[in-house]
Amino acid sequence: MTQVKNLFEQIEHENEGNLDILVNNAYAAVQTISSSGNKTFFEQEPEVWDIVNNVGLRNHYYCCVYAARLMTKRQPSRGIIINISSIGGLRYLFNVPYGVGKEAIDRMSADMAVELDPFRVTVISLWPGAVKTELITKIADSNELNFKRSTEVTEEATQKIFLSGESIEFSGKAIVALCTDQKVHRFTGKILMTGDLGESYGFSDVDGRHIMSPRSLKFALTNDVVKFPGSQTLAYWMPNCIKVPGWLMSAACTRL
Repeated sequence: MTQVKNLFEQIEHENEGNLDILVNNAYAAVQTISSSGNKTFFEQEPEVWDIVNNVGLRNHYYCCVYAARLMTKRQPSRGIIINISSIGGLRYLFNVPYGVGKEAIDRMSADMAVELDPFRVTVISLWPGAVKTELITKIADSNELNFKRSTEVTEEATQKIFLSGESIEFSGKAIVALCTDQKVHRFTGKILMTGDLGESYGFSDVDGRHIMSPRSLKFALTNDVVKFPGSQTLAYWMPNCIKVPGWLMSAACTRL
């Protein structure tokens, strides 16, 4: 982590101690998750934990520490930290280390928001939908897309969701919208979805598509997350605005 520390020292030196925005998006485990296919956690070597979470969670924490030190020095304090997470933090998706890491990011963001609130530094956990990154597209083109399904969504539906997913630029548009919102601090400590932000801020994907939120019933019907006779016909007529409330999604997954 010496390189990370050196990077923030360079930022502090070159920008007179100022830092306004941190987006934690680095991740290194897509290939590992895909290649492990349907193996259970006990069929894999325990080192897979480090592959999944050293960059995707541990490094995020380090970056948040160094960024917060810079942001809280300013008078008046300000700044925004956006941690890219996933709906995998809500319930089982892909494998055990993945879900644990994503839920940890969500909790980390919420707890950091508590300690940074007196400084008016905003911390948000952002959930993109399935994203067609360069790597995902490459894996799909070679027919090696082998993500383990969730307990509720079939493997076929999972692949369909990814192959019709949002662009990498869509998350960028969501971040721009948040960072230019003068009242963004009202979201601190919360989980936000890119699809919901596209609707509320009025932006679409780079190809003109309106990305549906995973909370949308239309999304569930279109992507066969919920499937029954006539579901596709119903999906055609279903408006995007009919959604499952976030609190209900969370309550449905609670272990209490």
